[in-house]
Amino acid sequence: MTTLEDRAATALVVIDMQRDVVARAVDRDGVIARIAALVARARAAAVPVVWIQDTLDGAQGSDGWRLVEGLEPGAGEPVVAKEHGDAFEGTELERVLAGFGAGRLVVCGAQTDACVRSTIHGAFARGYDVTLVEDGHTTADLTAYGAPPPEQVIAHTNLYWRYQSGPGKRAEVVPAAGVALDAS
Repeated sequence: MTTLEDRAATALVVIDMQRDVVARAVDRDGVIARIAALVARARAAAVPVVWIQDTLDGAQGSDGWRLVEGLEPGAGEPVVAKEHGDAFEGTELERVLAGFGAGRLVVCGAQTDACVRSTIHGAFARGYDVTLVEDGHTTADLTAYGAPPPEQVIAHTNLYWRYQSGPGKRAEVVPAAGVALDAS
């Protein structure tokens, strides 16, 4: 249903599952396990997996910048470095997805209230269908900065994304176990 011509394929986009980013994230291990299962399913179905990695203010190459254990890119899977919340801004992500013919994105990762939200909105505004993995995104406790508790941030993001709409494109929230992955 995407508004992008000749882009019927699906891609799984894994955002910022880096050691420092998720070190204090709520349900960290559960989210990692669910994303790992999605990655395995995507690979088995020949659905492209695209990894997003924040530059973390120059921390590239450090231990904390690396992706968490259990979530490693496979051979030939692109890793897109980004400097902004929206993984499309100033990156090659659009070109990578166009190369796969992807018009539907299944999105998971961290941080819910920053890079995940920015990227799902960026994708939707660019014409993609966007499936947010209900139990496949997480964030740290940022209440000291005035944010709601992380569980509420996650719940609210899932709530409002269910009702996101736009002409010719679809937004949905689906638990990891129920996400449809097909290469189309």
